[in-house]
Amino acid sequence: MKVKKGTDMMVFNLIAYIFVGIFALACLIPFYLIIVGSVTKENTIITEGYQFFVSGKKFSLDAYKMALKNPESIRNAYAVTIFVTVTGTALSIFFTAMTGYVLSRPDFPWRNGVSFFFFFTTLFSGGLVPWYLLCTKYLNFSNHIYSLIIPGLFSVWNMIIAKSFMKGIPFEMTEAAKIDGAGDFFIFYKVILPMAKPLVATLTLFIALSYWNDWYNCMLFMSTSDNWNLQYTLQNILNSANALKRVAAQTGMQVGQLPSEGLKFAMTVIATGPIILLYPFLQKYFVKGLTIGAVKG
Repeated sequence: MKVKKGTDMMVFNLIAYIFVGIFALACLIPFYLIIVGSVTKENTIITEGYQFFVSGKKFSLDAYKMALKNPESIRNAYAVTIFVTVTGTALSIFFTAMTGYVLSRPDFPWRNGVSFFFFFTTLFSGGLVPWYLLCTKYLNFSNHIYSLIIPGLFSVWNMIIAKSFMKGIPFEMTEAAKIDGAGDFFIFYKVILPMAKPLVATLTLFIALSYWNDWYNCMLFMSTSDNWNLQYTLQNILNSANALKRVAAQTGMQVGQLPSEGLKFAMTVIATGPIILLYPFLQKYFVKGLTIGAVKG
């Protein structure tokens, strides 16, 4: 029976590894096609479609040359995006984790009432126009870098994840620290946060992705290109390329000279490459944080 059980386990593991490997390959193939498409000539993409391999005659870096035609704007956009992502992620994690910790403490008598007010905001909102008027007329968000940070600073969904995770930390840890004379901020920083590394890693990935991929707030509040982030800068480059392509088609120019299709792929690589490199370092914490938060919810 033991031999049979061991054999069944080996067969199950083999099938599971094969299935997971196929699924991982299916996830990697689209990104591989994006990379290949970004170095393929425009005429080849239009006439032959997307390809898995690029020969020497079909290889071209025109899309990257066009995307990086003004490297100063790309460097500035990267600087703005990195600053907004790092600053916004750090502040958001602090406020989100702290709020979740307070609402998870059983000695906070109004935790259910306050939690209801947070949850209520997920069901109803004031609408885009009142929110825009509040941000521009009263908060003076126009053409200020903090307009890219503050709107995404707090997420009720992330707070619920934090609250669910914090419930799994024994409250006796907080009580013991209080007996030793520690204050609430000291307990949160020195006791709770070190025990919440999976939560912090999970929130870091969620929030950093949100800030990195944001272009909407930049479109709303930034009228000068000096404060444009990476996503909005690349979007404007793509819009310019599409406009040039339409003009070329109307005037009889060779449309193939404008790598609009390859430009889409090149911009995807430029925009997503750095953030993808962050995930392997957070993967083990990311999975643990999601499962613990789900079980404790």
